[in-house]
Amino acid sequence: MAEKILSALGCPDTTELSVSIVGDRSIRIINREYLAKDRPTNVISFSLQEGDCSGINPDALGDVIISADTAAREAEEGGMEFFERLSFLLMHGILHLCGYDHERSGEAEAVKMQQKEQQLFKILKKEGLLLSPTGL
Repeated sequence: MAEKILSALGCPDTTELSVSIVGDRSIRIINREYLAKDRPTNVISFSLQEGDCSGINPDALGDVIISADTAAREAEEGGMEFFERLSFLLMHGILHLCGYDHERSGEAEAVKMQQKEQQLFKILKKEGLLLSPTGL
């Protein structure tokens, strides 16, 4: 799924990404320690292309951390399959690593990110990638 998202975004085949799927307890600790928000959240991204160490490895985008607990709740609340919600959160996190922002850059950037999410989601759905793999 991550490879398809990166490809659709025009990232080189050599792009590296770390994906961790954790529970609410772990993501709450990460959210508190690194973002000063003492609550669980659905997805957090940490870019390796920003800050003091940016550019050391241009192929390494960063880390995407997803809470499976929150994803499951949101899927149930939204009437969707868990894997579909998990895939959306992965896509959302990757978009943040690619420079998209909906929180700090104003409404125009938020709309731009939402449009890109919708575009990518259609691609993934068309290719049948949002169907749950056997066993999930």
